[in-house]
Amino acid sequence: MEFVATYLALITYPQIDPVIVSIGPLAIHWYGVAYVAGILLGWRYGRLILARDHLWPANTPPMSLPRFDDFLVWAAIGIIAGGRIGYILFYDFAAIAADPIRAIQIWNGGMSFHGGFLGTFVAMMLFARIHEVPAFSLFDIVCAVVPLGLFFGRIANFINGELWGRPTDVSWAMIFPTGGPIPRHPSQLYEAGLEGIVTLLVLAWLIFAKKKLKAPGFVAGSFVVLYALSRIFVEFFREPDAQIGYLAGNWLTMGMLLSLPMIALGLWAILTAPRRAARAEAAAQASAAVAK
Repeated sequence: MEFVATYLALITYPQIDPVIVSIGPLAIHWYGVAYVAGILLGWRYGRLILARDHLWPANTPPMSLPRFDDFLVWAAIGIIAGGRIGYILFYDFAAIAADPIRAIQIWNGGMSFHGGFLGTFVAMMLFARIHEVPAFSLFDIVCAVVPLGLFFGRIANFINGELWGRPTDVSWAMIFPTGGPIPRHPSQLYEAGLEGIVTLLVLAWLIFAKKKLKAPGFVAGSFVVLYALSRIFVEFFREPDAQIGYLAGNWLTMGMLLSLPMIALGLWAILTAPRRAARAEAAAQASAAVAK
């Protein structure tokens, strides 16, 4: 059986050390570098979008570039704190309750996107209220750049040999070091492609070709729907977390369950975006009239 399994795995899993470099007790992991790369590239892309006045309601960006720079720290805290807390609560509470030090080992188990999403949402709401920034426009610009972070995060999952897929006999199956001798779907790469590259390109088309930032909430809603649909699709190929397994039958997973409400939320944001666009235009006209 093991020989057959090895033969079926036509693509060899690349053995990449999850640790880039170690200096004494200090170790730099690909996982941490992925988060830093995602945040920094997202910041640069966000600045590029924000600097295009013609993309925004009344040709007026919702905030200045220095203000957006300030938000970078808020976003980083929301992503990391929310992502880790979400993973602990949704996927690994019992193990971390038994060994609390695991809570700060983000490479041991990882992060939850749904938790990171909630953490970033809280950060955005607080930032928008404190600095009087239009909340839905802030949601739009953040959601436009999130796929960059998702892409790098899933690549880091692949390098770590974690979150692999279900057993399969497809020609691109791989045998992961921690997945036993059975060929499996490289589901991390599926997610990197769908949640990262495809979603990034669709949102860029909506922003630059269709000018959807002029309807606050449309881009954010589109991201939420695209992510949820991508995640639900890939969950059919991804092995569920061992400590949770399937929630029902041999198909329903925690990832699916957490993604379902996101579809409703995203559709609501898309359908109500025209009303926000009209209000933004009216507010701009009133402001111009006062200025005269």
